[in-house]
Amino acid sequence: MSQTSFLIGRGELLTKEIKGPRRGNQKKEVYSLDEAKTTLKPQFEATISALEEFPDIACPHDLCVAKLTLNPAYIAKSYYPSSMLRSAGLEAVGSRAVSLIPRKWSKSGKPQKSSTTALFVAGKRSVFRKLPSWIEELTPKSDEALDFARIEGFSIFSPEEKIRGFSTDDLPFYEVGLHLLPNASPELVQAAFNKYADKLNISVFNELGFEAGNLWFVPVKGNRGALDTLSYFSFIRVIRPVPKLRGIRPTIRSSAISINCDLPSEQPLSSEPKVAILDGGLPQKHPLAPWLRAYRQLDSNADDDPVGIEHGLAVTSAFLFGPIKPNGIADRPYSYVDHIRVLDNDSDTEDPLELYRTLGFVEEVLLSRQYEFINLSLGPDLPIDDTDVHAWTSVIDDLLSDGDTFMTVAIGNNGEMDEASGNARIQVPSDCVNAVAVGATNDVASTWERATYSAIGPGRSPGVIKPDVMAFGGDANRYFHVLEAKKTPSLTPQMGTSFSSPYLLRSAVGIRAILGAELSPLVIKALLVHGANTNGHDVRHVGWGKVPENLVELITCPSGVARIVYQGELKPSKYLRAHLPIPSGGLKGMIRLRATFCYSCPVDPQDTSAYTRAGLDIVFRPNENKIKPGKANAQTRSFFSTKRYATEQELRSDTGKWETVLHGDTKMRGSSLDSPVFDIHYNARESGGIPSHAEKIRYALIITVEAPKHADLYNDILRAYTSILTPIQPQVALPIRT
Repeated sequence: MSQTSFLIGRGELLTKEIKGPRRGNQKKEVYSLDEAKTTLKPQFEATISALEEFPDIACPHDLCVAKLTLNPAYIAKSYYPSSMLRSAGLEAVGSRAVSLIPRKWSKSGKPQKSSTTALFVAGKRSVFRKLPSWIEELTPKSDEALDFARIEGFSIFSPEEKIRGFSTDDLPFYEVGLHLLPNASPELVQAAFNKYADKLNISVFNELGFEAGNLWFVPVKGNRGALDTLSYFSFIRVIRPVPKLRGIRPTIRSSAISINCDLPSEQPLSSEPKVAILDGGLPQKHPLAPWLRAYRQLDSNADDDPVGIEHGLAVTSAFLFGPIKPNGIADRPYSYVDHIRVLDNDSDTEDPLELYRTLGFVEEVLLSRQYEFINLSLGPDLPIDDTDVHAWTSVIDDLLSDGDTFMTVAIGNNGEMDEASGNARIQVPSDCVNAVAVGATNDVASTWERATYSAIGPGRSPGVIKPDVMAFGGDANRYFHVLEAKKTPSLTPQMGTSFSSPYLLRSAVGIRAILGAELSPLVIKALLVHGANTNGHDVRHVGWGKVPENLVELITCPSGVARIVYQGELKPSKYLRAHLPIPSGGLKGMIRLRATFCYSCPVDPQDTSAYTRAGLDIVFRPNENKIKPGKANAQTRSFFSTKRYATEQELRSDTGKWETVLHGDTKMRGSSLDSPVFDIHYNARESGGIPSHAEKIRYALIITVEAPKHADLYNDILRAYTSILTPIQPQVALPIRT
């Protein structure tokens, strides 16, 4: 029997910093300064007049917020209008993506509807009053004049724009998102808002508020008429109904028939992984004790929710054993698990403010930094919105930004709702860029399809490929069987993304249990994406695809295949060259090259159009000897398709580079590779512009070389790089049940 070939590690030793290429010339300006003055000066004057009508009490310290929209040609970080804002005395407090038809654009032909950025800019009304005279004093070709001429429009941020998702019903509770001033105390805005709300007889629940970036999310109680007046408060970003919690009732399937099963006698494969399931608790009677490390109730004074504990048991069962075959023996768990009750009887009242209480519990667990792996199969009953990021998403993304935690999030069971309206779209907080959003398939076989209830993408850009991956979640033809609330093992049939999510986490923990701590959570995420297969389905429905049940497919290399792991850090503005290992004699015949990049990064929740603070420019150079005259580096070849991340109108912008997951593959002749490399440039931004300070970020890269005519490819690569690369050996005895 031939020896199993596991992943090749230490690929990061094949990287080195290189000098970056010289930057190209600036593009031709779309508008002249005179054109911009003619168009924009009346808009500035109209905005000033409108701001004068706002109540003084709605403008704390005389501060107001207006909306500055950029021409679509200038949404890249390098065109951020910092010089203009500084010269005019304005400060950006946030941004969002908008679509418009510009008066002119940088491309040939008639302008078409395009995506661009609207900045929310704050300043005293006295500063706004001076803008018309400031415009007339601009010096041609100065930085502030160039910034000014790149503006497409200027207007107030109208109260009507802030109110979103309202029905005809007069609901008692609403969520308000407010801009906070950067580098100023939050109290400046918060105290003024509380004073204005109190005057309108609107109750503000400050103790339930969350700060995320330069946003403050807080629930309020008041009638619809008062909320219309509240929307005049200048720093309000959005007012919307508070959604209810989702996650448990739509997926429960009861069975009158008792289905037996046997549980394994072995202890978990590894005791090292620290895993938490955040859910509805566990019943008093259950058979999980041998594998349950701890059970915690974050509010010990609250009673269990009867349905919540059934859901919590089912989700924990899905993590420990996966789908259990009726009358069969459950698979051996990969690790122990902690179950943490974040959903209790108080969460199931008519009071939707429990949404904030539950988020507080989730935040508490993440802040503890006790767990490397976490599953969350609940959240707001709310499809994502391209315009604004929800508090759940931004709080979780911020706490996952260091890359130390692998967190799976169920995308929701609303996939059968209306797609055109957006109601079938993935639900908050599965739009996190630093978590793994998991959808559900209807089968484990190769003929799998998306389960009809599983929500669909796309996600928000950045983060447009959502769900990230798929796992079996069951349907009416093939249920996902889990343990039910009895002391002796028996099964109940289920279906839902609530179960595909912990089942996917099981695979992630399995990789960690088998190969040990050498693989970071980011590497495990990259491996799962790398091994996923769309099976020909629409990427909006299945993301990167379904992850195979058999972990051996992800962590081993069959004949003619070599899979190399790179992991390390990237420095802002620096270039890293990653060499691809090739056998000494080269490769013969046609080969297939696949690569997956993953990185984690801080986020700016107030800037939905520039949400991630880090982005990668990656180019592939297959042959070091093919250099064009006058060039310092070898020619590039297309590898990562930008069309996955942007519309045709957006391809000219830098939209794709800010995605935290990049995956591509290409086929070529083996003889065309000669010292091939990926050149990686880490771009940093802050609030859409040049950062004042940027941190290093962690990355993971998986490269697979498939050469059918090179059967001993794996060993030939190890021989060629004998002092550098090494197999990542299992930390447990094999064989195992996968």
